[in-house]
Amino acid sequence: MWNLAPGPSCAHAERSPPPDGQRGSQLLTRQLQDFWKKSRNTLVPQRLLFEVTSANVVKDPPSKYVLYTLAVMGPGPPGRQPAQISRRYSDFERLHRNLQRQFRGPMAAISFPRKRLRRNFTAETIARRSRAFEQFLGHLQAVPELRQAPDLQDFFVLPELRRAQSLTCTGLYREALALWANAWQLQAQLGVPSGPDRPLLTLAGLAVCHQELEDSGEARACCEKALQLLGDKSPHPFLAPFLEAHVRLSWHLGLDKHQSEARLQALQEAGLTPTPPPSLKELLIKEVLD
Repeated sequence: MWNLAPGPSCAHAERSPPPDGQRGSQLLTRQLQDFWKKSRNTLVPQRLLFEVTSANVVKDPPSKYVLYTLAVMGPGPPGRQPAQISRRYSDFERLHRNLQRQFRGPMAAISFPRKRLRRNFTAETIARRSRAFEQFLGHLQAVPELRQAPDLQDFFVLPELRRAQSLTCTGLYREALALWANAWQLQAQLGVPSGPDRPLLTLAGLAVCHQELEDSGEARACCEKALQLLGDKSPHPFLAPFLEAHVRLSWHLGLDKHQSEARLQALQEAGLTPTPPPSLKELLIKEVLD
């Protein structure tokens, strides 16, 4: 299993909270502290907590929908800002439908708010659905079989990764950095891989954005984390690009680069990677997220 505990080096990009986000974060933190206090001496795994911090009606002619922003927080320092996701009713409905098809037994006892023909945009309906979505995700997280389902992992992480990739490829690095950092935090809190290479792709995005924003120290730290995750997995398509970036950033910072340099040279001499290898940015542009 990937060790996705976010360290101090590559996961604290600044994020602007949604409306009322601070209020939701503080409430969620109090809930989490109470939960920790009750479960400290039990064998029950600590679960994620979900809080709808805002729900906004979006008019995108000819469509109109409600966008629900949720704070997501799991075990960790109580003062840490929660990760955030924004989803609409149809996203929750698709997740529910896919899981029902694959897990009929476990899903039989999990309720989901029905679609209404009218009054979908009243404050009462939006408030009721907000609480229902919090409970729905909480129930899914409580069942190990569902918690590890690829569809649930995709629901949490895939939209963020796609948006971060798009922003990076168009050169909007500061905006992309916040999304990569949020995606990294989500993967760490979920506790299971959201895809075989998604943690590495996330670290690549963080490293590229930090480098483009002239923060070489943070970029190098992300490369080191990725190399730890890769270990001796050779030849992995991400290995040579991370080694090349680590060598270059180490040289720029005046830090030791001999070990990464030797590993990269060995890969090149064995014909396992071209000279020079593809850059991390090239990897991000070519990677297909599905």
